Order: sequence, then structure tokens, then C-alpha cells
Amino acid sequence: MKKFFRIVFYLIIGIVFVGTIFFLYQKSQPKQVIFEVEQPFVTSIENKTVATGTIIPRKEVEIKPRVSGIVTKLYVEPGMIVKDGDLIAKVTVVPDMGSLNNAEARVEQAEISKKDAQRKYDRQKSLYDKGVIPVADLEQAEITLKNAETELDAAKNSLNIIKEGVSAKAGSLTNTLVKSTISGMVLDIPIEEGNSVIESNTFNAGTTIALVANMNEMIFEGKIDESEVGKIKEGMPLTLTIGALEDVTFDANLEYISPKGMEEEGAVKFEIKAAVKLKKDYFIRSGYSATADIVLEHKDSVMAIQESLLKFEDEGDSVYVEIETAPQKFEKRHIKVGISDGINIEVLEGLTKEDKIKSKVWSPMSKEEDKKETPEGENN
Repeated sequence: MKKFFRIVFYLIIGIVFVGTIFFLYQKSQPKQVIFEVEQPFVTSIENKTVATGTIIPRKEVEIKPRVSGIVTKLYVEPGMIVKDGDLIAKVTVVPDMGSLNNAEARVEQAEISKKDAQRKYDRQKSLYDKGVIPVADLEQAEITLKNAETELDAAKNSLNIIKEGVSAKAGSLTNTLVKSTISGMVLDIPIEEGNSVIESNTFNAGTTIALVANMNEMIFEGKIDESEVGKIKEGMPLTLTIGALEDVTFDANLEYISPKGMEEEGAVKFEIKAAVKLKKDYFIRSGYSATADIVLEHKDSVMAIQESLLKFEDEGDSVYVEIETAPQKFEKRHIKVGISDGINIEVLEGLTKEDKIKSKVWSPMSKEEDKKETPEGENN
């Protein structure tokens, strides 16, 4: 009995040993590798670049006051359409106390001078009428009187400008009424009634009361990388995609390329501008972000392959693919390629439509794993 169990025990050990050896042998054997193949096909290829930017009005004007003071009335709101000369706001002048005192003192001095000149003229006129003095003395007194009157008028005008912001001689013209200088839409009113504003002059840009733009003429303003700027030129067509407007594109025409680049985040970029062709059914707001597709080169009905099939020599720019010469037997063949859209690339020389090109690895195991990893409903 003991002999029987001993034989069974040794038999089990032998089976396990032989099975392990067989398993290790199978694992050490190389797996069969099967490659898929693809053939060249005929398609159209576009080589294009992309520029990002914004849509802005071609003509956008900041309306500024011509006098400093306080805004007492606003006549417009954002979104309103105005014409050249329409009222935007009214400014009440707040005079500077120092300037006001000097102007009032000048008026008083001018009045004193006029009264003195008037007395002298009256005296000279009386003496002339009696024949005591010649006419030259009377004329000199008359000139002095007229100069005094002119100085008084100038002093009063200066005082009126400081108080009211307008000269008395201006009549209906006044600097306190701010008017639009162009026809268009009011885009923004950055101030409110009661705010203080500063006049625009040589030393100060002034406070912007309103932003008015012609929304019937829009341009795309964007930037393009230095690696692409040499491939574009004025007059090229663009296709604009605006983020805020879905399922619609706009045509544009490139009209400006900056002669100077600016460094941004380690890359040199050049500013470009393009005239946008508007559509009646769509209103484009100022500041919309947009993406411009610029077609650098286009070819119809060319023989092409997927760019992922290309292989490159370790040295040089030589390009090749692997062609099937017999079932699962491949040889290297150098080819000449043309333009690419990033997915497909044109083949100029080295291939025919019947050639079969080595693609990705295929095996029954990989196919089963792909099915497991692909959720139901995603298979085409």
C-alpha cells in the first residue's frame, strides 16, 4: 500500500515538472507578429495655418471733453446709434480759485484803465474843440481809449471762460457740450453723471466720456507665429470662426502683416489684420474672440497616404515606407512627398496605388483586447 502511494506521489511530481517545463518553453517562444497594410488613395489636401485674435471695429473713437469739470448730464447709453455732432454729455466747469481770482482782478484793472482813458479822451476832446491842441493829441487819446476797451473785453472773456468754459463771443458755441465726432454705435460709457473729467490737451490724454465705433466695418486682429509668417501675404483669403457664433463662418481678406515681431511666451509673433465680410443675419460685437484659418496651399485629386506611415532615416531628411513584397514580407522604399494637412500627405514619387504599405501591428489577442476596451455603442 505504501509502495502504491509512493508511486502516485512521484507520478504527480513528474507531471508537474513536465508541465512547468512545457509552460516555460511556450513562454520563451516568440509570438507571431502580423502587420496590417494600407494602400495609397486619392484625395484633396489643404496646407493651412491658424491665427487667433479678436474682432474689432476698424474705426473706434474715444470721445473726450474740451474742458475740465463735472458731468451733469449724459444723453446716450451703450448700444445707441449716434450721428456726427449728436450730444453725448454736458460738463459743468468747476473753476480753479486761483485762476478765478486772477481773472476777476484783471477785469477790475481793465475797468479802471478804461475809465482813466475815457477821462483823458474827454479832456483832450474839449481842448481840441476849443482849438488849444492839435488833432494828433486827440487821436492819441482815442487810441489809448480803444486799447483800454479791448483789454476790458479780453479780461471779461477770460473770466467767462474760467466760469462757464466758453467765451462770450462764441455765442451758441460751447465747450461744455460734448458731441460725437463720428457716426456709429456707442460701445461704452465708462463714466457716470457726477464724475469729474479732465480736458484733453497737449499734456494730458483726458477722460474718456464715451466710446463710439462704426460697427458696419469690422476687422480681425490677431497674431501668427514667425515660422508661418513667411508663407502668407496681403490679399490672401481667411476663414473666420467666432467662438460666440456656432455653426457659422465668415470670410475675410488679409490686408496687413506687421513688419516687426513681438516676443510672447518665448515665441516671436507678428500682428496681422484682415477685413471681415459681414453677414446681414448676424451681428458681430466688438471684442469677439475668433480663429482664422489661412490656406497656404491647396491641391485637388492627389495620391496620398497617412502621414503616420512615414519613417525617417537616422541621418538626413530621407523619407521611406515599408512595402509588402510577399505575405508579411516587407522592404524599405524611399519616396518623395509634397504638402501635408497633418493627417494625410501627398506622395510625389516612389509609390503606386497598388502598393501595400506596412501599418500597425495586428494580432487576434490585440483585437479581443480592443473590443473589451471599447464601450458598447462606440463601434462604427
